[in-house]
Amino acid sequence: MYNATALFTRTSAFHSTPRNNYPPLIAILAAVFKSSTGLQIAQTAGRIALTFVPVILLKNHKSRMHLHFADIHGIPGAEDKKLKLLQRIRKRTIFFQILLAIPAVLFWLVMIASMERTPLTGRWRLIILSPEEEDDLAANLAGQGWYNAVGDILAQDGPPRFVPYYDWRYQWVQDTLRRLEATIPILMEETDQCPEWLTSDRPMPPPAEYPLTPRPRASEYLRYLCEKMCDREAPPVPHSIPGPPYNLLLVERPDALNAFSYGFGPDGGGIVVYSGFINDILARIPTDKSVTSPSQTQSWWSLLLGGPSPPRQFVPSEKQTSELAILLAHELAHLILSHHLETLSSATVIVPGILSIFSDVVRVLLFPVTMFFGPFVNDAVAQLGRIGSGELTKVGEYCTSLKQEHEADIVSARLLAHAGFDAREAISFWEQRALSATEYPASSDEPISKGARLIRRIAGTGHPVNEARVDKLKSELVRWETERRAALTRSRMSPHEMRSSINLALA
Repeated sequence: MYNATALFTRTSAFHSTPRNNYPPLIAILAAVFKSSTGLQIAQTAGRIALTFVPVILLKNHKSRMHLHFADIHGIPGAEDKKLKLLQRIRKRTIFFQILLAIPAVLFWLVMIASMERTPLTGRWRLIILSPEEEDDLAANLAGQGWYNAVGDILAQDGPPRFVPYYDWRYQWVQDTLRRLEATIPILMEETDQCPEWLTSDRPMPPPAEYPLTPRPRASEYLRYLCEKMCDREAPPVPHSIPGPPYNLLLVERPDALNAFSYGFGPDGGGIVVYSGFINDILARIPTDKSVTSPSQTQSWWSLLLGGPSPPRQFVPSEKQTSELAILLAHELAHLILSHHLETLSSATVIVPGILSIFSDVVRVLLFPVTMFFGPFVNDAVAQLGRIGSGELTKVGEYCTSLKQEHEADIVSARLLAHAGFDAREAISFWEQRALSATEYPASSDEPISKGARLIRRIAGTGHPVNEARVDKLKSELVRWETERRAALTRSRMSPHEMRSSINLALA
């Protein structure tokens, strides 16, 4: 497997989830419930509660039958017995409500604790994985792990051939990616590091309301509290995660005109680019000139003896580099927003867990039917549940993927602007790709396993390019210009005019 070449020091520190500004105790409780184990506990508690439901319902039904019989036949001296039966029914009902309330409360605590805003866009999303679970996933992809995982994905379409790191195409892609990665620290403090957004000739984004910020760990809160209780100097709470460089692979495949990103963290994330996309750029956009690399110039001895001339190397134009940067920025946005982690959480934890809870409830409600009609009806209900869950999963995946594509386009425009590119060129780029309908390389016609399909979904190998995405990107650039004009107008106002404008807006 191809080894990583980016070995320089990782100095950036960021995480794709904004900091929770909660008191330590609340943050610790949130960290306990924000995990796949929390959803499993809620699911187990629900099954235990639902196990008692038929028994309680049957006992209450039997008690009501006794009451009804006593009322009809007027049995003397049955008032005390009726009161006892009513008390039992009331106690069973309260117990029944408590049983159902416990898993419901646990479920919603998990949901609330797992809600977070996507950085830079502010979209609410669910990731039912604790920071420690995220670290474990990233550790599995750290170092050579990412290359092994991506190699397994690429091998499904045949043995992959990789472009070596000393190839000028690889160097071009790597330099462009590093140029984009250098803008990530700016996304953490746009207000301080990008003051020229008001006066730039190019479209520049206004400072994001939800910047990239480190996320504190619950374990660090516990250590912080222990240090305080022992009268020791407590360390700072926020936890930093190493940033780029990301891994990079360039695959020799002329028929594939795209790229994809894969990974769950800066140490275990990267981008795969197909050579077909490089060839497409060079074919559509003329190159400015062809020069010989300075490191490959011929010596006078080679010229005297008539040795072979060094290979000619293309120097990509700024337009070609811009097109490459647009695609790389899109894939880089998926990584810094942790879209693959969100997809993994949804596909392996949220959807199966919720569908399992829903299936348990349906089975309990259908208990009288399955009890009388035997296992055949029970098997039919289970099969219907599997079919329905598969369809619901597909719908959920499509909606999630669409939202993630829109977000990646918006954030990629921000990356391009900070890297010195013109974000308006991304509109024409995606419009051209929507017209040409060139998408991620199709998978082979051979059937693949469920695990392989999940890997392909996480890797983002089926993202749609359509007019809605282009329209979202256009709206984002219009918003940039609108906020810039509004900020310039406010800056020209005198303090009296500013107060009058605020009072008018409040009125």
